[in-house]
Amino acid sequence: MQAIARVYTDFPSKFGVPRQSGVTGLRGEVVFEPPFRHPDAVRGLEAFSHIWLIWQFSLAQREGWSATVRPPRLGGNVRVGVFASRSPFRPNPIGLSSVRLEGIETRGAQGPVLLISGVDMVDGTPVYDIKPYLRADAHMDAREGFSGPAREHALRVDFPPDLLSRIPEGLRAGLLEALRQDPRPSYQEDPSRLYGMPFAGQDVRFTVEGDVLTVREIGAIPGPPIQGV
Repeated sequence: MQAIARVYTDFPSKFGVPRQSGVTGLRGEVVFEPPFRHPDAVRGLEAFSHIWLIWQFSLAQREGWSATVRPPRLGGNVRVGVFASRSPFRPNPIGLSSVRLEGIETRGAQGPVLLISGVDMVDGTPVYDIKPYLRADAHMDAREGFSGPAREHALRVDFPPDLLSRIPEGLRAGLLEALRQDPRPSYQEDPSRLYGMPFAGQDVRFTVEGDVLTVREIGAIPGPPIQGV
């Protein structure tokens, strides 16, 4: 297979990326690779509100594979079968995300660019395929195993206004929701530890004590600007 496109987001690294798609405030763009920038390839796609992206865990590749993994949702200490999880460490490092299609823009040499929200991918993620999402894809009586809503853990975020003002206004809601979902590995509970989460060219540093996440510092990420939205 070959990559047909890349997704550009505000996450330059894996840390902080939501574990599942659906955070509507997190936006991205799907830019097709040159051989696939034909407008006819997306003709009719604007009639769909959501799409499936089939993509590559490009930052999680490793030699060999393991039959079991330790999902963060279970604290990182319980093993389940790799095919009973959504771990990025798989025999084939393929991800699947349902995202909202916000629009399609034609940008000269780039051709049609898909504007999406609800992203859970790092900046520059290769995309193998795009398919329209159908209502038949939703199964309301589905069982969710260990990933069910009963195990959801949302934090209260204390983000001082002077620090929040350093984040572009249109990106704040998505960042706050990503922080509420607790970016830390589930087995880390050190209230004195200062975490750094790269987002939109900024390093968001925070601590977590109990159910409260407190943003402590905002600093620019050194180096060239991150390509994204």
